[in-house]
Amino acid sequence: MEKSNFEDLQVFQLSEKLADIIWNIVIHWEALEKDTVGKQIIRAADSIGANIAEGTGRHNFQDNQRFVKIARGSLHETRYWLRRAYTRKLLTTEQIDKLKPILDELSPKLNAYLKYLETASKNNKRSSTNH
Repeated sequence: MEKSNFEDLQVFQLSEKLADIIWNIVIHWEALEKDTVGKQIIRAADSIGANIAEGTGRHNFQDNQRFVKIARGSLHETRYWLRRAYTRKLLTTEQIDKLKPILDELSPKLNAYLKYLETASKNNKRSSTNH
């Protein structure tokens, strides 16, 4: 499979790492836990990277910004479900300790990527009005 430009983005790579760790935790849960909280966490975590990828595929700064905002929302949803899983004793402290640094790094990287897209969009508009 050919590599796309979104795969080079640190924010995308980090989102994949998060999603893969979550997957490898959830697959060991019992059926009820997997079917309820597990599926929700997996969908939310997978959605972060999926929206980054889809945004870059739109080749339009405004669309890309919109999808990064959706990815940011999915990150918040992932945090919510991880809190629920921890409260329900589905996650250990060690697992949370492994996930927390990734979550803490991913949030500012998503915001920085969004800021970059906003700046690039403004610069693109300026250059197109000067021609």
